[in-house]
Amino acid sequence: MNILFVHQNYPGQYRQLLEWLIAQRAHRIVFLTQRQGLPVMPGVTIRAYASHHRPAADAYGLSRHFEECMGNGYGAALAAQQLKQEGFTPDIILGHIGWGEVTFLKQVWPGVPVLGYFEYFFLARGGSVGFDPEFPAAPEAPYLMQARNGANYLAAASVDLGQCPTAWQLGTFPSEMQAKCYTCHDGIRTDRLRPDPAASLSLGRLDTALTRDDEVFTYMARNMEPTRGFHIFMRALPRILAARPRARALIIGGNEVSYGKGSGEKGGYRAEMERELGDRLDWDRVHFLGRVPYASYRQVIQLSRCHIYLTVPFVLSWSLIEAMSMGATIVASDTAPVREVIAHGRNGLLVDFFDPAALAAQVTEVLERPGDFADLGVRARADAVAKYDFLSATLPEHLKRINALLPRRDRIELRG
Repeated sequence: MNILFVHQNYPGQYRQLLEWLIAQRAHRIVFLTQRQGLPVMPGVTIRAYASHHRPAADAYGLSRHFEECMGNGYGAALAAQQLKQEGFTPDIILGHIGWGEVTFLKQVWPGVPVLGYFEYFFLARGGSVGFDPEFPAAPEAPYLMQARNGANYLAAASVDLGQCPTAWQLGTFPSEMQAKCYTCHDGIRTDRLRPDPAASLSLGRLDTALTRDDEVFTYMARNMEPTRGFHIFMRALPRILAARPRARALIIGGNEVSYGKGSGEKGGYRAEMERELGDRLDWDRVHFLGRVPYASYRQVIQLSRCHIYLTVPFVLSWSLIEAMSMGATIVASDTAPVREVIAHGRNGLLVDFFDPAALAAQVTEVLERPGDFADLGVRARADAVAKYDFLSATLPEHLKRINALLPRRDRIELRG
């Protein structure tokens, strides 16, 4: 069977599904993306597309995002047209709707079913915008957010079915879009993400490797930014480190901005927090690791005595589910959609997003008495396996939905 994936940031949310389909050795897989020069999974043909239009610097703000998405959509359609001329016609298309890429694919292949990835509908209230009063929404935010959804509306009309990873994320979409979707997480490989009592990590600043015997607590985000509560985490550090003189913080993440407004300071939000905290913090026990290889990230979480996950109401990070799978004792923000995953006192601990003192107190308690909280990590892993394991929990649901769009002769068998 011919399968086309479309995502500007290969492989995006499709990594696990791609790996599984490749292992079946029964499909021709083409991935349409903007990224170039990447390591490619054997068995996948990468076709890069370029946006056909970039808005001018002085483009009208309310239409700027729509222009970008239409440029993406038309560029993807031109690349699809070339594939068609080369003799490739997919039996099914799976693609993210958020950047316009799938908008025109039905014009190239009218009869081919499209399964869209519905990640987030832009909200002026009830989502990430304006949630934190420290970063108030601009007066024009309601208009900008609604305008950004123009691309969502158009792309959603171009798909046959949608997938959304959490119920809260799906709930951000209008009811007519929700009716077109099913809720199922992308899934993680819990067989590869296990607790490891022997985990260790060497840091250049230390003479010996860190292990589970050390008092390590961790924070991870793609980038250190307010959307993922970086400023709240940093403001909790002085209390934690003062209360626990042997504790060390390991921080994973880049210094850019993935979501929301960027910092106006050179060095980003990390530089802002370093300036704010100054000598209130023992910086020798704060380790900024940057973006690390996946194996190192796994080691960091596996040796963590307490893992911190913070977010405003927004897209749920894979890293939270992965930390659960590795049996971490998790302290997380009491925000949506975290509450779908973490139940306070059962498989993790929830704290008020806006209260660094409460965060510090809870983390300090875990560091001081890890044995009292060990069951939380055990139950977190059990929940990750039961609800989010790719092979046993999410893949069967995804295949069921994919197969419902295909003729019986083309349906994908669950095996391996």
